[in-house]
Amino acid sequence: MTAETLSAEERLLRAVKKVLADVAKDTFTRPGHSHPLSDQTIQGIRECFGLIAARERELAEMAGRSMNQRPRFADESAADGRVVIPLPKTGRTKPTGPDGQD
Repeated sequence: MTAETLSAEERLLRAVKKVLADVAKDTFTRPGHSHPLSDQTIQGIRECFGLIAARERELAEMAGRSMNQRPRFADESAADGRVVIPLPKTGRTKPTGPDGQD
């Protein structure tokens, strides 16, 4: 999805979500160390993520878009069951004609 197809609110939600995730990453502490953020602040960040996700879901439904867009690995099969096999992996050295003959 390109930035042109997103509304201003959707772009805002993505930016806020990215900043919150960056704050969480930047303040990560190893187990046993005290966290620089208070428990109340951490809970507030979690609630903000929940609110953002709920609003993104609402906006997608209003626009008629599905929310099941997930990244796939290149070697993962497509949702419709198709599997793409690169030609070098078939063992053929040159393409054949439509009737199977060279």
